[in-house]
Amino acid sequence: MELFVRKIIYKLREYIVLVILLLISLVLLPQNDNQEVKKIKSYAFATFAIITNMSSSIGDLFDNSDALDEQRKINAELMLQLNSVRDHALENKNLKELLEFKDQSESQLIPTTIIAKNISNIQGSYIINSGWGDGVLKSMPVVNNEGLLGIVIEVEENFSVIRTLNNTSLKIAGTIQRSNINGVIYWDGQNLIMHNIPTTANIDKGDRVVTSTLSSILPPSIPIGLVVKKESNVSGILSNIIIDPFANVLTAKNAFVLVEVRSKQIDELELNLLKD
Repeated sequence: MELFVRKIIYKLREYIVLVILLLISLVLLPQNDNQEVKKIKSYAFATFAIITNMSSSIGDLFDNSDALDEQRKINAELMLQLNSVRDHALENKNLKELLEFKDQSESQLIPTTIIAKNISNIQGSYIINSGWGDGVLKSMPVVNNEGLLGIVIEVEENFSVIRTLNNTSLKIAGTIQRSNINGVIYWDGQNLIMHNIPTTANIDKGDRVVTSTLSSILPPSIPIGLVVKKESNVSGILSNIIIDPFANVLTAKNAFVLVEVRSKQIDELELNLLKD
C-alpha cells in the first residue's frame, strides 16, 4: 500500500508542486504591497466584479421577465383550482356517504350543513343552516354517518346552535352495548369519558358505546364511540372509561338532525341530563 502511494505521488509530483505554489501565491498575494502586484490585484478584482454584475443582471433579467411572472401567475391559479377540485371531491364523497346513511336509516332525518364552528377545549359548538322552519326542535340529536355529533340547544327559524360532544356542558346517558352497563358521558376538556363505573364492571377495550335507553333526551342506540381505556380513580373502587368517538367533531361539515317526538312529561324529569 505504501509503495502504491509513493508511485502515485511520484507520477503526480509536478501537479502537486504546482498546487502548493499556487496556494502559497494566494496566501502571499494579499500581503504584497508591490505596486505591480497591486495593479494585478486591481485588474483581477475589477474583472471579477464585472463578471459577477453581468451574471446578476442576466439572472435579474430572467427573474423579472413578464413571461416568467405570467407563468408564476398561471401556476398559482392552477394550484388554487387543483385545491378547489380536491375540496369538491372530498365534499362529494362525504355527501355520498351521508345520502347512503339516510337511505339506510329508518329514522326521519333533516339534512343540514355546519356553517360555523366554535371548537375550544371546553366549549365546542356549531351553527347549522336549519331551524324550526325546517322542523328542528330543541334537544334533537345531531348525527352524521359515523355517529353522534351533539344536541340542538337553541333554534331560530333558519338556524340552530348545536352543543357538540366536545363541550363540558353536555352530559348524556350512554351504555356499553356488549355488557349493557350504563353511565353518564361527558367531555372533560381532553377526553370523552363515562365516569364512576365500578372497576369490576365487564368492560373491555374496543367495546361499542351507544346512547342509553335511560336517556330522556336522546333515542337509544345512537353510536357514540369505542372504549379505549379504563382508568381507576384514587379509591380504586370506581373507574373512568375513556371513549374514542366515532364522529370527528373537528372535521364534520354535513350532518343530520334526528327528528324525535318526545313526551313533555318525560322531558321534565331529572334524567334530562341536558339541564345543568
